[in-house]
Amino acid sequence: MRNDNGYHNRSIMAQRSTVVSVVVNLILSCIQIITGLFSASQGLVAEGIHSFSDLIADVVVLFANKKSRKPSDNDHHYGHWRYENGASMILGIMLIAVGVGMLWSAIGKLQHPETLSDIHIVALWVALATLVAKEILFRYMLSVATRIQSTLLIANAWHARSDAASSVVVAIGITGTLAGYAWFDPVAAFVVGVLIARMGYAFAKDALQDLMDRSVDAEKEHEIKTILLSTPGVAGLHDMKTRKAGDLILVDVHLEVPEHLSVRDGHDIAVAARERVMTKKEVLNVMVHIDPFAIRTDEAFTG
Repeated sequence: MRNDNGYHNRSIMAQRSTVVSVVVNLILSCIQIITGLFSASQGLVAEGIHSFSDLIADVVVLFANKKSRKPSDNDHHYGHWRYENGASMILGIMLIAVGVGMLWSAIGKLQHPETLSDIHIVALWVALATLVAKEILFRYMLSVATRIQSTLLIANAWHARSDAASSVVVAIGITGTLAGYAWFDPVAAFVVGVLIARMGYAFAKDALQDLMDRSVDAEKEHEIKTILLSTPGVAGLHDMKTRKAGDLILVDVHLEVPEHLSVRDGHDIAVAARERVMTKKEVLNVMVHIDPFAIRTDEAFTG
């Protein structure tokens, strides 16, 4: 089972980007709520509360990042990497909840437009500043997530993008209200609520599939097969299975070696094949079973 410095560095990078997100979300949410209260902007107050949901998401990511780094033990022989899959599903559910909440609020405003009040223009500047800050945060988090290939961080980055999207909604709503078109806010909120809910559903569904031992994509399986078959002494393979633990891959495979080889020779071939696959940084472990392979001669040859 692999547990090297590469995984440690990956966790450190994930933790660092999440801490940055915590600080940014805490500052923005306080500014949004305070400004919203003094400028009579219900949308900005709601946006500040939405930012607090990102803080909860960040806490989930930090928890999963810490737990996933725990080594294997008597109860978890393959380690604790699936904390990341579980956290991704939680983030997806949170996005669904945020999207549904925005839909509910938008429908309520459309049904009761008289509940909308006049807004001070300072709320618009805060909404625009929040939009810029959230977009920068999203791009930073997504770049880190892509670099270390973490689906959990990608989900959290898109959670930050959902906040940026809701900032657009608030800015449009405030602009529409200032221009005399109060219905801008609920219509825009409804559209973004649908997008956020769809995004959350996609993340939750993807994480659930990984928790149910979904195989990796066909391209990665083909790459692993190619490496195994290119190992000297391997005559073929069958029954190869893959599954994910976090963003890492577990492989089970039956390798075929010539039947005349000794147990030692077959073992050496299996070790060599495993080590070749383990050079791929995303592969956590390879379990190899050796099967004898009969090299057929031309039985029809009679001379």
